Amino acid sequence: MNGDTAGPVVIAPDGSAIGFVADDVDGKHMLWVQEKENHMSQTAISEIKQQKHDAGSARVDMKLEVELIPVSDVDRAKEFYTRLGWRLDDDVTMGNDFRVVQFTPTGSACSISFGKGVTSAAPGSLRGGLIVSDIEAAHKELVARGINVSEVFHGSPFSPARRISGPDPERQSYRSYVSFEDLDGNVWIVQEVTRRLPGRIDPAMTTFTSANDLASAMRRAAAAHGEHEKRNGRHDANWPDWYAAYMAAEQVGTELPM
Repeated sequence: MNGDTAGPVVIAPDGSAIGFVADDVDGKHMLWVQEKENHMSQTAISEIKQQKHDAGSARVDMKLEVELIPVSDVDRAKEFYTRLGWRLDDDVTMGNDFRVVQFTPTGSACSISFGKGVTSAAPGSLRGGLIVSDIEAAHKELVARGINVSEVFHGSPFSPARRISGPDPERQSYRSYVSFEDLDGNVWIVQEVTRRLPGRIDPAMTTFTSANDLASAMRRAAAAHGEHEKRNGRHDANWPDWYAAYMAAEQVGTELPM
């Protein structure tokens, strides 16, 4: 328990116990209770509170749609993100003290904005994440666009000293990366995701944001289906249904067909 993070004192209505809310060593909110018998017990209440809140209130969708990028030179930053191939959405100036430029990465539902009078953060302080379905194809495209990009690596995406050259040997989802910086030193970590963890995608919906993502998913399904036919020792005439089931399961993180 970290006494420095203790919250308000809690007293039972009948005076039978007294306690306070504090963080334990794992950072979880805990209710520490001192009972009459002078024995200290702890009850994890954070999950119970969340469950009660979820049951008693409607969920409101909150979609992350804009990330603010701190830059020192707006025109120079605009040229860089144009070179990346991101879509220019807007460039608005209002007076001498405000200008905002917005770009959207290819296939993304979230945009970036930068400009003058937009953020007080120091240029170069951003650490952002981008998701691709083929890390080697993404690396090749960044190089072709003249971006100073790292090699493909696995290991730690955050500590350069713990990066290992090359993609993840088993090409597991979430395990392969490249990184690059804009001209102010804002860092972008590009991560390969082919199969989502369970619960990240609505299982009733299977969508692809670009033709490239769909093609990559079909190639992975084709490779897996080839192994499926080898195991069965015969041609599978129902391969379209198998492809569809594989691609849907891969996207939502459920068990893949064999």
